[in-house]
Amino acid sequence: MIHQRFAQPVPPYVSAHGLLRGRRVVVTAAAGAGIGAAAARRCLEEGAGLVVLGDTHAGRLEAFAAELGTEFGSDRVRWALCDVTVEEQVEALLDLAEEAGGVDVMINNAGLGGTVSILEMTDDQWGKVLDVTLTGTFRSVRAAARRMVKNETKGVIINNASVIGWRAQEGQAHYAAAKAGVMALTRSVALDVAPHGIRVNAVSPSLAMHPFLAKVTSDELLEQLSSREAFGRAAEPWEIANVMVFLASDYSSYMTGEVVSVSSQQA
Repeated sequence: MIHQRFAQPVPPYVSAHGLLRGRRVVVTAAAGAGIGAAAARRCLEEGAGLVVLGDTHAGRLEAFAAELGTEFGSDRVRWALCDVTVEEQVEALLDLAEEAGGVDVMINNAGLGGTVSILEMTDDQWGKVLDVTLTGTFRSVRAAARRMVKNETKGVIINNASVIGWRAQEGQAHYAAAKAGVMALTRSVALDVAPHGIRVNAVSPSLAMHPFLAKVTSDELLEQLSSREAFGRAAEPWEIANVMVFLASDYSSYMTGEVVSVSSQQA
């Protein structure tokens, strides 16, 4: 039984402090109500001069961009359809930041999961998860890093990994392999670009609740996963986004190649 005080809804996040004032941020998989959308909003709240949103869902993306534009100013929000498995679309997304002077912060949030035993998993199922979650992150990291180097921008790249990259979960072989790959990619790329003053880190959430997760996951499994967490609940997307903001800010100026767990890391 989880003690009642651990299961209470979390309070609103603390007031903004201008941690990203004037910076140009690009976020993939930013439509909807998950981590990407929360990260986009938090960056704007922290003073980002421009946030470029990418996603594959045109309707939700346009609606969310309009919502943020109304709240923070339409000149601070741009968007484009972006499937991270298509290099041209990744480049087009970054072109929107380039028009404003170039990307300062790249948040690679796009990922694809699914639950299937290795005994039934097909090559196609394996390949789709790896292409979006790992290779898509690689494409986005490469594109952003090249532009930062070209523009002599001491930028920041933040990847979204997962505790599944560390710990086992039934039916998650493809997703676990992809997220472990994102962690390794983060560490290696950080060394490649460190001479250019570019930092590369990752967050590793355990369970972050949002409508899509609730839709594709049974109540029984969500309860089981929540019970493993120290606070007896899933994280709110903004709680993950807060760590991304920290990594994007100058408060983490000496951090690179790190994977930051946003979780108690219970098995």
